[in-house]
Parts: sequence; C-alpha cells; structure tokens
Amino acid sequence: MNEIETKLVVKTLAQYEARAKVAKAMAHPSRLFMLDLLGQREMCVQELTQNVGCDQSTVSKHLAILKEVGLIESRREGTSNFYKLTCGCLDGFFGCLETVVQLDVDKRTSACDGGCPT
Repeated sequence: MNEIETKLVVKTLAQYEARAKVAKAMAHPSRLFMLDLLGQREMCVQELTQNVGCDQSTVSKHLAILKEVGLIESRREGTSNFYKLTCGCLDGFFGCLETVVQLDVDKRTSACDGGCPT
C-alpha cells in the first residue's frame, strides 16, 4: 500500500469510527425520543424530563451523551439549561428508519400468510 492509499484508509476508518460514535449515542429509545422532541423546538431539562418520564439525572446523562457527539447544544438561562438540535437532517434519517421498520413489518406479515397466532 502506498502513502496516499494509507492516508485514505486511515481517513475512512476515522470517519467510520465517528459515525459509529454518533450511532451509538442515538441507540437508546429515550435519546431518540428526546431528539424528536428537540426537533420540534428548544426545550429545558425540566420539560424533557416530564415528556420522557425519567428522572432528571437520567435525562441529563442522556443529554450529555447527545451533546458529546454534537447532535445537540445547550444554553443557560438563569438556572435552566435549554437544549436544541444542531442539525436539521434528523427528520430524513428518522424517515429512513421508519421505512426500514415498516418494510420489516411488511415482510414478517407477508411471510406469516395469516397462519401466525395473534
């Protein structure tokens, strides 16, 4: 492998590692829910806690994970922290995920052919 090919492989590996880090941060139902909520509008920790149904320390830990990978950012106003998405492309990503989920459901349903227990 020549020097240019080596640099391309290293860059690609770094990109895949960065992608995996973001995917891992998103790989929790509560964090996905928070991203959906923050896609609607900026919210404070208290609002997110009420919506998600977890205690505030758990919500704060989830937010820290999302912030670490750059999916959200925060600002302080008085004693409250407000969070918002940093990118507007998650709707497309979530739409893609929903398509995959629906295709899987459809495939399982058609494979069942009505003979599966309900």
